[in-house]
Amino acid sequence: MKFYSPGKLLISAEYFVLSGAQALALPTQMGQHMKVEPIEEHMLQWKSYDLNQNLWMESSLSIENFEILETKNTPLPLIEKLQVSLRYARILRPDFCKKGHKVSTQLDFDRSWGLGSSSTFIHNLAQWAKVNPFELLNKTFGGSGYDVAIAQVQKAILYSRNQNHPIIEGIDFNPPFINQLYFVHLNQKQDSHKEVVAYNKRPKPSQELIEQMNHLTADLSSETSLTLFEELLTKHEKLVGNLIGKQPIQERLFPDFEGQIKSLGAWGGDFILSTGKSSPTYFKEKGYPLILPYSKVIAS
Repeated sequence: MKFYSPGKLLISAEYFVLSGAQALALPTQMGQHMKVEPIEEHMLQWKSYDLNQNLWMESSLSIENFEILETKNTPLPLIEKLQVSLRYARILRPDFCKKGHKVSTQLDFDRSWGLGSSSTFIHNLAQWAKVNPFELLNKTFGGSGYDVAIAQVQKAILYSRNQNHPIIEGIDFNPPFINQLYFVHLNQKQDSHKEVVAYNKRPKPSQELIEQMNHLTADLSSETSLTLFEELLTKHEKLVGNLIGKQPIQERLFPDFEGQIKSLGAWGGDFILSTGKSSPTYFKEKGYPLILPYSKVIAS
């Protein structure tokens, strides 16, 4: 059996999406593959490979309760996350993985990029176990679920959280200024789970603020003018910044940039979105060499 899930980038409603606001999310050209083969041994053999074919997780687990039989050069927290995910998959489907299997996973993107190594894993596992991926996510890693929705639909979506049955609308997102959009990596990996926990401790946005975000998402998903798109990004950054008490990254790090910059996902790490043809030169001079054109990242 072979499974595949694309990665993701959240374009609008970061944090707000956790409170029910509508978000715009895009699938990436890179994702994660999973191959499952039956074996005669009464165990589960697991190997995970990164972008460069390096083995970053290896373990043998019992079939009975996915206890560790053997592990090699893998931090225990990684194995424990795997165990929890497998155990909940079995709770949701009691006949899941009752015989020996060999599983290998392969990432198409660097693990530090924040494109969804966890969400693509959960969606692939849910496909194998034939369970609801959103329910499995809620029981394991948590989060809004937009990333699992992207893996499921594999196209641009408008997404609203709704427990285990979210509202997902596939859309065509193809603005005429795509050749002036870039994704710049900040070399600071964010822990999405920790960000979700921290956000859930904060006062929730009012319904009025959620409606403002919904309007911004709708406008961003359909805008055809780059100038107006940039104005929407500015409004979005201010709205999120006020909610979480943080200064927008353009004001903090790149105040002299002539285009517009927007944080993507958890603020402070992973990728940012920038506009304008000067982006590659500007960010390289600032010490950020990983600058990817929209056309090289987003799946059409």
